[in-house]
Parts: sequence; structure tokens; C-alpha cells
Amino acid sequence: MCPGEGPLSQRRPFSKEAIHIDPTQEVERIVSLLQQCVRKEMRRYGGVVGISGGLDSSVVLALCVRAFGPEHVAAIIMPEKESDSESEKLALHVAKHFAVEPIFEDITPAVDGFNCYGRRDEAIKRMIPEFDANVGYTAKIGLPGDLLESEILNVFMLTVVDPQGGETSHRIPVTELRQIVAASNFKQRTRMAFLYYYAELNHYAVIGTANKDEHDLGFFVKHGDGGVDVQPIAHLYKTQVYQLAEELDIPEVIRARVPSTDTYSAGGTQQEFFFRVPFDVLDLVWQGHEANVSHKEIAEALNLSVDQVARVVDDIIRKQKTTAYLRQPVKNMGSEMASKDSEQ
Repeated sequence: MCPGEGPLSQRRPFSKEAIHIDPTQEVERIVSLLQQCVRKEMRRYGGVVGISGGLDSSVVLALCVRAFGPEHVAAIIMPEKESDSESEKLALHVAKHFAVEPIFEDITPAVDGFNCYGRRDEAIKRMIPEFDANVGYTAKIGLPGDLLESEILNVFMLTVVDPQGGETSHRIPVTELRQIVAASNFKQRTRMAFLYYYAELNHYAVIGTANKDEHDLGFFVKHGDGGVDVQPIAHLYKTQVYQLAEELDIPEVIRARVPSTDTYSAGGTQQEFFFRVPFDVLDLVWQGHEANVSHKEIAEALNLSVDQVARVVDDIIRKQKTTAYLRQPVKNMGSEMASKDSEQ
């Protein structure tokens, strides 16, 4: 059984403490399953991890070091011209912290070869004709507002920052949204290609860094950052990954960093871009919902209104449904037809 499979623990009575796990026990369990999955089942020598200076990739790096030893872990840093420079510094810091020699790959030439920036900016210019990245314009997309404050549907907005720092936001038409997202996804898919290069070079497995919030709600790119061999923390809520981070001695500067997308030139947090709710609220509401705890009981435990809890639960269900195709395995039509033939 690979990491992420099977129950995490017995369900505790719902409270703010319900999200707590035994991090020592969980680290030991994941490390053991990584060794079983990668070494015995896949027959690979070690693991490749793309590190970004964020919490999740740092935790996965630490788990792999414990499972395989630092000499059998390839830590790949893959910035591009729009990446936050702080990400690279923190990635180097965490690699050094765990005695792993990092590998640096600037993916800008590859991404530029796909015309990622040009395709994306073409869509932006149809909305904002004066937009020009060459003279200092930056942009990002995100969902509107905090769900705890208002019930606004998940309609993506484009925020453009001009060279003087002024911001304007615009609702994105469907055609432009699809083009911006499709072009931007070249970044994640390019990184996936580099990870598999180093995996095949060293006879390693590619180890994913998605947590439960990202994996189950669809905050990943299919055949991009979702293109991995093993997902060791996809069963853990983000707040539980923080608990592992403390157990694994992840540097405080990384634990204190606000989770960001680091995909768009204007920056942006993961909450702004996708989740719309702080992780400490999202995770507890979600856990309560999965345990069939009433909205009223969840609201009382978290000092929220029943309407706020309902909005968060509805958003979770909606995102799970609309992104379900991302988690579906490749369909083998031949096998399906053969199965139907055998039934007749």
C-alpha cells in the first residue's frame, strides 16, 4: 500500500482539536510506505522531488530523506522568469538543511519555447489592450473574496498591475480564462518533464507534493504537478502538513511563509487564487462534513454561523465535482469493451 491509502486514524469527537494527528507516528507510517512503494513495488532506488521553498515540497523532501537517505534523493529547483526570487532562496535553504545537493533548472527557455507567455498575454490583451509585460505590467487571476464574508460564486477575476503599481480587476470571459489557464499550465507540465528526466536518469520515482486540499479539490494541473508516481501526503489536510513540518524540523522561515501559487507574474496567495477560506477553517469544516457532523455543531465549535459553514461545505462539494475528471485514471477503452463483451 502506497502513502495516502487507507484510514489515517480513528475519528475523534468533533472539535478544533479533531484535526490533530500524532505526527511522529504519521511520519513513521509514511516513511515505511514510501520505502515499500518505491523500493519494493516500483523497484526504484530513491525519489525525485520538485522543491519550491513551500511547506508541502519541504515536508516531502524531508520524508524522502528519511526513507531513502539524502544520497538517494534528487531535489530539483525549477524557477522561471516570473517566479518569486524568494522561492528559489528558500528551496536552496531547505535542500541544504536536509543535506541534499540541489539541482537547478531554469525552465524559462522551455516554457518560452511553448510560447507560454505570448499565448497567455494575447488573451489578457484582448481584455486590457495596454497590457505589456515588457514595460512592467503584471497580472494574476483569482476567485472573488472570502467565502466567510459573502456568498459569491467561483467566478475568476483578472487583476492587472500597471508599471506605477495601480491595480484593476476584471471579470474574465470564458474564452480568455481558458486560454490564460491553458497557457500558464505549460509551466507545471514543463516541470513534470524535468522531474521525469531526473527520475529516469537515476532510476528513481517521482514523488508528488500535493496535500488533500490540493488533490481532492483539484488545485493541480493534470499531467503537470499531478503527474507523479507516488503521493505521500495527499491524504493530509494542509493544517496536518504543518504538524508534520514541525515534527520534521522544517525551517521556521518556510513554516511561516504564506502559501502562494508562484505561477502568475503579479504573485498571489493560494487563498486568493483558489481556496477562498483560511486553511484552519477550511480543513476543520471539511473534516466535520466528512464525519457527518451537523453544520450547527461545526459552527459552534469554530465560532461561525451555520450559513458560513454551509457556504464552505457547498464550495467543497462543488469543487470536488467540477474537478473530478482531474483525478480519474486513464480510460482503457479496449478493456472496457472486452469487459462488456464478456458479460454478454
